[in-house]
Amino acid sequence: MGGFGYFQRMKAVLRIRSLPLMLLAALAMVAATTFAPRAAAETSVSTIAQALRRSPVYVDPAASAQLSKPDADALAKKIKDANKPLFLTVLPGGYPTANLFADLRTATGVTGLYGIRLGDRFDARADSSVMSPTARRNLVSSVQGEDTATQLNDFTDRALANMGGHAPRSWGGSDGGSGPSSTALITAGVVVVAGGAGAYALVRRNRRRREDEQRAALDRLRVVVDEDITAFGEELDRLDFRPSEPGADDAMRADYERALDAYDTAKQRMAEAHRPEDVRPVTEALEDGRFALTALAARREGRPLPQRRPPCFFDPRHGPSVTDATWTPPAGAPRQVPVCAADATRLADGRDPVIREVDTDYGRRPYWDAGPAYGPWAGGYFGGGILPGLLVGTVLGSMMATPSYGAYYGTGYGDFGDGYGGDFGGGYEGGDVSGTDFDPGDFGGGFGDGGGFDGGGGGGGGDFGGGF
Repeated sequence: MGGFGYFQRMKAVLRIRSLPLMLLAALAMVAATTFAPRAAAETSVSTIAQALRRSPVYVDPAASAQLSKPDADALAKKIKDANKPLFLTVLPGGYPTANLFADLRTATGVTGLYGIRLGDRFDARADSSVMSPTARRNLVSSVQGEDTATQLNDFTDRALANMGGHAPRSWGGSDGGSGPSSTALITAGVVVVAGGAGAYALVRRNRRRREDEQRAALDRLRVVVDEDITAFGEELDRLDFRPSEPGADDAMRADYERALDAYDTAKQRMAEAHRPEDVRPVTEALEDGRFALTALAARREGRPLPQRRPPCFFDPRHGPSVTDATWTPPAGAPRQVPVCAADATRLADGRDPVIREVDTDYGRRPYWDAGPAYGPWAGGYFGGGILPGLLVGTVLGSMMATPSYGAYYGTGYGDFGDGYGGDFGGGYEGGDVSGTDFDPGDFGGGFGDGGGFDGGGGGGGGDFGGGF
């Protein structure tokens, strides 16, 4: 009995001594459970969506070290000032990615472009009415490898310059967007009951907005085209050809008359232009007129007649190209482009060509990065399907790669962008509340769910190869 009692006492002592260790272990487990990052404890998609209906930028508390509040506020202001439906979210690296874009788009319910920084990765999805899948993929690819603040700012600047639509109304209020959405649905129901009078007014408002966007795009484009017309008129004056001058023959006079007709046609067509796509006949006439002047100069100087070639890629005002040269844009792949003699010499000497830059909301940029309005302008100069190959990987080239451009504008290439086009027959525009009425293919995949950064929704990783 004494021996049995001894062992009983020893077991009690061991239990007492091990109690602090057990308590410490339990506390460690509680701390790990409470503070360790877990997918199940992350902010819900619904919470993120509610925040995005109030403001364009959401930074998860667990990812606050990635983007400071002043930086996030500055991004939000930039997006609101641009009046575009761009939504940016910063999440911790452990956040679950399955169906993330589709679920967030469903919960937010607003047509737009959605970019997500997840840990050190970045991806984006968009409704096709706001940005084409090709343009979106190129934008995402162009900002890979940057730190959070730089990446989101670069993505925002490039996206705002090339996306369609308008900011959601909920950004202007403090109700988180649920009020306007409910009001819109109730109003729509009343309109239907009342016989569609309100629906007709909505269609008229949307059409008026498109017309305003067209007008604004044309006003900016008009400056560039007027510069082209003026430059061509100066070329005519410098040539100083007189049909009655000694040595002039019928072929010279025909070239000169053709150049004069092109000048008059360009001025008349520009005066009659109402939409950006009306600019294409203007630049077609200028391209034809410049070739006529080149042929006339060759006849007067007794040189062989020039071969009909496209204009200089870097600036059509340089006149018809004389050769093709290899050019490698910054952070891009080499390509063959038609160039004038002066730019061919610059490239051969290792210097930069003289590139045509135009004004945008974000400063001076090459025409191929200045937005969809320059599609018809460039198409008039580079007809016959040559331009998409020259612009592969650029924003304009991406837009011109979709069938909708050729179907609507009759060019055979490219997407001019819904933001400037005519009446496309209804549907939701960027910034409109569509709820769950969207194409799930536009928001599929993402962050390696199905292959690379672009696992779904309009293409695979192979579309990222080459280009600028």
